[in-house]
Formats: sequence, structure tokens, C-alpha cells
Amino acid sequence: MIRNLNRQQCSDVLERNYIGYLSYICNNRPFTIPITYFYNQKENHIICYSGLGHKIKAMRKNIDVSLAVVDIYRANKWESVLVHGQYNESNGSTARNYLHEFSLGIKEIVLAKENKDLDFISEFSSKIYSDDIPIVFLIKVEELTGKIRV
Repeated sequence: MIRNLNRQQCSDVLERNYIGYLSYICNNRPFTIPITYFYNQKENHIICYSGLGHKIKAMRKNIDVSLAVVDIYRANKWESVLVHGQYNESNGSTARNYLHEFSLGIKEIVLAKENKDLDFISEFSSKIYSDDIPIVFLIKVEELTGKIRV
């Protein structure tokens, strides 16, 4: 049986995961790529970062994006959430603060979900204090929808 998730259930799926599929439009064509993210439920935004490339250039031109997150337990038991929102780039100390929140959040999720303490998280943290930080952006959540199959 497939049923809808309510907003809180959608938020729960987003909070316990850190890999999603970001979709954006470039030259009137849809693109979907995997991306690491951190969801801040209280502020209702998703934090991501990237180097300057195809997706950043495209999202600067068309700020409407979506993010799909799926928990698959087995073929007949899964949960999925689709976020519709808008791309919003951060700069300077605000970007550094978001990157710090991102790195701490991801570390917590991986520890809880996979029982691993990450060594590579230092790669994220070191970028916070370097002059060459990546492009940090938020997805301002406008709508959450979700499904569950049980």
C-alpha cells in the first residue's frame, strides 16, 4: 500500500539522510545529479555546496530547483520525499557559518545512521577557514511532498 507522508514525516526523512538528487533546468532541459545536503528543519532550508560549474551557473539563471530523497529498505518498503524550492547563494561569513553547520550535521547523521565517525569530515571543516571556500547555497523549501510504501 502506498500513502502520502505528512509534512513532519517528510521532514524526518530529510533529517536522517544526507544524499539526495538535485534537479535544475539548463537551456530548457532538466538535469538531475546526486548531491550531499544537510536539512535544517527549524530554518526550513537545505544547505549544499559546490565548486563553480554547470549546476551553479544554471541555478544562478533559474533559481527553481527540486531535491528528491529516498529511503529504500526493500523493494516493497520505501519512503520518498520531493522538495520544491529556490536556490539562494551565500557569501562571506554567512557562507562559512552554513558550511560549518553542514559539516557538523553530516558528521552527526553518518554517525547515527552508519555508526561511523568520519575522518574525511575535516575536508569540509578545513574549507571553512580557508580563503578558497566553495560556493555555499541554500534551497529555501517552498513545498514538501512524500510517499511511503508499506
